[in-house]
Amino acid sequence: MIDKKINKTQLCEKTKITTNAMAKLERNEDVRVETLVKICNVLNCNFIIWI
Repeated sequence: MIDKKINKTQLCEKTKITTNAMAKLERNEDVRVETLVKICNVLNCNFIIWI
């Protein structure tokens, strides 16, 4: 987020995720994959799911 010069509030607005979802991420709690995809799309990054 620092590299993209975006704060948490702006990320929530651009991704249309809730502040609850952001709080869960901050506490390392489970979030939906859909939420991670939205964040990665805005930040132009990828993630790998390990099974």
